[in-house]
Amino acid sequence: MEQTIAPPASIRGVVAPAGDKSISHRAAIFNAIAGGEATVENFQQGADCKATLRCLRALGVDWRLDESGVLLIRGAGLGGLREATSVLNCGNSGTTIRIMSGLLAGQPCFSVLTGDASIRDRPMARVIKPLTSMGARISARDRNNKAPIAISGGDLTGITYDMPVASAQVKTAILLAGLFADGETSVSEPTTTRDHTERMLRAMGADISFGEGPRITVRPSSHDLSPLSLRVPGDISSAAPWLVLGAIHPDAEIRVTGVGVNPTRTGIVDALQAMGADIRLEEERTWGAEPVADVVVRSSKLQNTVVSGDLIPRSIDELPLIALAACFAEGETVIRDAGELQFKESDRIKTTVNELKKMGADIEARPDGFVIRGPRRLKSANVSSHRDHRIAMMLAVAGAVAQGETAVRAADAVAVSYPRFWQDYDKLTRR
Repeated sequence: MEQTIAPPASIRGVVAPAGDKSISHRAAIFNAIAGGEATVENFQQGADCKATLRCLRALGVDWRLDESGVLLIRGAGLGGLREATSVLNCGNSGTTIRIMSGLLAGQPCFSVLTGDASIRDRPMARVIKPLTSMGARISARDRNNKAPIAISGGDLTGITYDMPVASAQVKTAILLAGLFADGETSVSEPTTTRDHTERMLRAMGADISFGEGPRITVRPSSHDLSPLSLRVPGDISSAAPWLVLGAIHPDAEIRVTGVGVNPTRTGIVDALQAMGADIRLEEERTWGAEPVADVVVRSSKLQNTVVSGDLIPRSIDELPLIALAACFAEGETVIRDAGELQFKESDRIKTTVNELKKMGADIEARPDGFVIRGPRRLKSANVSSHRDHRIAMMLAVAGAVAQGETAVRAADAVAVSYPRFWQDYDKLTRR
């Protein structure tokens, strides 16, 4: 699908983003091993989360998802999953394949996990290594580093593991495996990553505790987890395109409602505020264990900044959008410590630089990020998402502030995490 974008003269409106993808994945997987039924409202209905649901059904989990985004799921208990009769296809979802690897490592059955071409090219050794050290028998392509992944699970022993790279997916996989292991399992992160797993497992009755620094310890459970019904907050990664659009468009005011503002995820807000964006949180409240707010953004005059260190894991999915915002900021903006971008649905360092350069951006790639010089008015171009949902949304925002009409190829990639993205774009920009 190709989408043509013409810049609107002004932008006014209210939009509610899709449900949080990270929380939706975890709500489905954790409730699948709970002892009872749960209702999950505002479940994210993108392709990634649906891949997780299909894998769970193949493992014997009963669920129903209606068109309004309400998921009804009946947990099979900690020991109730059955061996799948076929390969588990994770589609384009790195979250699915990594978290499911941790779950299946603790199950006394044989499983094979695979995905599309992008998933089969992404590094999996970072999750395979700690799981094999716990006793799981795992084999994979390319020297145990690439999917398909074959897992013979069960009979695990708890470990103390210092993660070399910050990854909420790997952390979650190890903690899930730790629920089925003999003894304690302790994980330490080099920097704090999103903590949805810890919040949710604690709410479900898991024996989980926190030590000095970013260290989390889980102990095997003698009983099933309690089912957890919740309303999923709006995904801040899906809100991010509107936050950047509101800040860089010359005549804009956008309210994004019901957004999850967990402090481990709000790097995009902090980065934009550091650049001088007129952005604020209103109507702050709590949904379950997660903080939620409406986020209001208005047209802003931006300044350069440095995005690095602990801010990176809190904004990793939004860094292409921050790079776009930097095109409109005065001075040189540096984004570093983000080498992980090379291993997403596309090499996001390469794709961000290549596509924004087509539009006239002064941006250069670094091994761990970008250098962007601004302000620079963008021009229309024919660009491509490279089948990456985050790049598709970033280019849509770029087209909305460029001179002339921009054509985005493979624009339907947004369906991975935000199926109604283009409808919401039209709602905000058509006046």
